[in-house]
Amino acid sequence: MDYVKLGNTGLEVSRICIGCMSFGEPARGTHLWTLPEDSSRTIIKQALAAGINFFDTANVYSDGTSEEFTGRALKDFARRDEVVIATKVNGRMHPGPNGQGLSRKAIMAEIDASLKRLGTDYVDLYQIHRWDYHTPITETLEALHDIVKAGKARYIGASSMFAWQFAKSLYISEQNGWTKFVTMQNYLNMLYREEEREMLPLCRDQGVGVIPWSPLARGRLTRDWHETTARSETDEFGKKLYVDADRQVVETLAEFAKSRGLPRAQVALAWVLQKSSVVAPIVGATKPQHIEDAIAALSVKLSEDDIKALEEPYVPHQVQGFN
Repeated sequence: MDYVKLGNTGLEVSRICIGCMSFGEPARGTHLWTLPEDSSRTIIKQALAAGINFFDTANVYSDGTSEEFTGRALKDFARRDEVVIATKVNGRMHPGPNGQGLSRKAIMAEIDASLKRLGTDYVDLYQIHRWDYHTPITETLEALHDIVKAGKARYIGASSMFAWQFAKSLYISEQNGWTKFVTMQNYLNMLYREEEREMLPLCRDQGVGVIPWSPLARGRLTRDWHETTARSETDEFGKKLYVDADRQVVETLAEFAKSRGLPRAQVALAWVLQKSSVVAPIVGATKPQHIEDAIAALSVKLSEDDIKALEEPYVPHQVQGFN
């Protein structure tokens, strides 16, 4: 396993991050395809054995059971100081006022709830789960700073938003002497490259580590265009992310991978990994093969000509993934 610094911090993370949205009680929340606890533990144990130390979840995943499954498994299979646990806040966790969002009240309540579910005194990375248009960003940033100073989080990060919003956040934190975002968890893969326009250059300039979600486009890059899975058939959000023109990208990838004798997943992950600002793509694993492909992708080298050929059929998209 390769390890790198998380952005401009001193924290070392594996070049593969395990996305824990795949873990959680299927009957809780909207993800009916998630793994129950026994199966989740098997995947987490395999990841740890492979040297992966970076795990990302969120309070809203499967109504909190993702955090519970992840926390218990990491406690049983690893030492706390050897793993990097990331979680997120914003999504609705209970009905009524203050049940979601990035207000000071919501953040202070949700960090404690996440820590309880995870069974830990602190998280290594606490991230805002999208932008909250109903709360002043100054309120959010000061609350996050106070959480770091209270020792409940070591670092803070952000996720999909407009580049101007992220730049504004970094500027406000710097002007006030508050803890700054050190990561950006955004949507980036061979089917969606709009982040290359503004966000990736901004992150490179500011030394922010990029940890993309859905680097395999919810599996669309790993299978034939019309092939479906239990997840794709029930994933209403995912259905909005792709257009018919993406089929050519998938077919080009398939032909390239076949010519190299490699699984498509390895090539698609290698493409993400070669982006200079990317620290660790977040891989949602539900089968042992998913972990194996992610590890193997670290050894796949793509030349400039390879990358050009893989990118040639891409068609620009409308901005997606922010909500």
